[in-house]
Amino acid sequence: MSTLDQPAGQAYAPGPHAQAQYAQHVPVGYGQPMSPAHHGRPLGPVGKVRSTWAVIGLSIITFGIYSLYYYFATHEEMKRHSGEGVGGALGLVLAIFTFGLVTPFLLPNEVGNLYARQGRPRPVTATTGLWVLLGSIILIGPLVWLIKTNGALNAYWRSLGAA
Repeated sequence: MSTLDQPAGQAYAPGPHAQAQYAQHVPVGYGQPMSPAHHGRPLGPVGKVRSTWAVIGLSIITFGIYSLYYYFATHEEMKRHSGEGVGGALGLVLAIFTFGLVTPFLLPNEVGNLYARQGRPRPVTATTGLWVLLGSIILIGPLVWLIKTNGALNAYWRSLGAA
């Protein structure tokens, strides 16, 4: 007997074998906590939260070498987590061979895709890369881009329990 077959005012009390079947038909938000696994495929390991100011500082100190590591690491973590995206090696190759012209658009697009796979609004998209191209004359644009992109990625990882 289902809840639809019950007369009004009577509670549904499933038997011991009906619990699994009942749980499959309950919509998200009706007695079940919403988790990332409800949208899309199962998720892999959660990535690392990186301080935006540490990324800036290490990139300056290493004359940009850390930024290449950052692109590799973030793309690789997103690929392992979602099973989609370009991955670390291809992300690094694109950053090197396009002289950094593709990365400002690709990275926020991948971060936005993480949110979209969960049915959440995208805090950053490929158009976020315009901050780098249009604002690089006064150096404020790349800073805004990194704060927005790394902040959205950190918020995503924290929403999944990363510290």
